Amino acid sequence: MTPETINAAVAESFPGTSNNCIELGDDWVLARVVPGEGAIRPGGYISGPTQFGLADAALWYATFVAIGRIELMALTSELSIRYLRPAIGDELWARAELESVGSKRIVGSVRLWTTDPDRPTSVAQGTYQLPS
Repeated sequence: MTPETINAAVAESFPGTSNNCIELGDDWVLARVVPGEGAIRPGGYISGPTQFGLADAALWYATFVAIGRIELMALTSELSIRYLRPAIGDELWARAELESVGSKRIVGSVRLWTTDPDRPTSVAQGTYQLPS
């Protein structure tokens, strides 16, 4: 599995997405979005929904890595996010790391940032449910 295979599968099924898988490892994924004009709030802040969406996408991509296949019907069963500081920048990055991989449920954490990975704009934790 490669970022290119993930991006191609997601683009085919969800052509409106602007989230992309950039890198992946055994239990992590790096994702990125270049926010469009509609995702920028007054003051130049990248919107909360844009951050939430990228966190969700990164964890979804990490789910594919965990199970060794692209499973588009893996569904978010829970996702929470905490906004730590304004997200100001031209790009938003997210690194999802897996915490627990089971036969039906996958739990992970996501760290989001704009220019400095050591200064996250938000952190999220979520669970993906695999189809029966």
